Amino acid sequence: MELSWIVVAGAALVPLGFVVAYLRARRRRGAQVAPRTAAPVDRLRQGLLATRRRLAAELEAALRRGATEPEGALKELEEALVAADVGVRTSAELVARVRTRVGGADVRQALQEEMEAILGVVAEPTPSTRPWVVLVTGVNGVGKTTTIGKLAARHAAAGRSVLLVAGDTFRAAAIDQLAVWAERTGAELVRQAPGANPSAVVFDGMKAALARAVDVVLIDTAGRLHTRTNLMEELAKVRRVIAREVPGAPHETLLVLDATTGQNAIAQARTFSEALGVSGIILTKLDGTARGGVAIAIREQTGIPIRYVGVGEGTEDLRPFDAHQFVLALLEPDVPAAERAQFA
Repeated sequence: MELSWIVVAGAALVPLGFVVAYLRARRRRGAQVAPRTAAPVDRLRQGLLATRRRLAAELEAALRRGATEPEGALKELEEALVAADVGVRTSAELVARVRTRVGGADVRQALQEEMEAILGVVAEPTPSTRPWVVLVTGVNGVGKTTTIGKLAARHAAAGRSVLLVAGDTFRAAAIDQLAVWAERTGAELVRQAPGANPSAVVFDGMKAALARAVDVVLIDTAGRLHTRTNLMEELAKVRRVIAREVPGAPHETLLVLDATTGQNAIAQARTFSEALGVSGIILTKLDGTARGGVAIAIREQTGIPIRYVGVGEGTEDLRPFDAHQFVLALLEPDVPAAERAQFA
């Protein structure tokens, strides 16, 4: 009788042992995985590290010299801003604004507030009609097709149905890449063979979106050199097809710019905006080599808002632009993350 109770008790303990082992394994896996993904703000700070350190040194010099040589300090600050890709014109404008305030404000605080004022508050666009049509443009090499895939993932995560239109028919790789993103995000795809008429593909896409009651349509476009008139004419034709088939569309025309190209990004923004009426900019490759200040120059010189920034390769690394966090990532001195969290 005593032996049978021992057997029963042992049998009852076996499942409990499995449960304990499972929970321990989950804790170990969690401990291994958690550190891999940095917090959103930290990823942005990491991408702007080189710019922040350069500006921090100049700001410290300005603070030290401010009492005795205010003009010399501001001149050094202006040179540092130019080196950070803020541009000559925008740097001069920022320093002029700071100059009117340094008598009663910290230089860093004044500069931060003026940068945020230029960048403005930009809310992430929310689709307000169906289909919500987004035309995505940009020259080759800026990460346009990948960005479209990440946008599709954001909309899908929000519970919206998505249709991708492979309008860049000049590059077979772009069509194939978009097909991969469609499968990955659960989006539908409208495509034709490489070399097809882009306007015809977009026409099919609009018809499909209406017939299937799709929530969001993301249209990829050709991206040959922006100095070629024929490209701008082709894109304008695509835009006319969209407007004819879906009244009021495109609801957004987004331009993807590579932050590492510096002041050349401003020329691209002007050219595309003149031809298409760009409503927002996606700034990619803010993940190490870009100097970051170009975002301020683009906004100040073109008036086009920054909608999203790309700070890495992951889907989650495309995020809505936040002027306050962006400027902090440019100017705020580096302190341990735990210490920053105390003041967040």
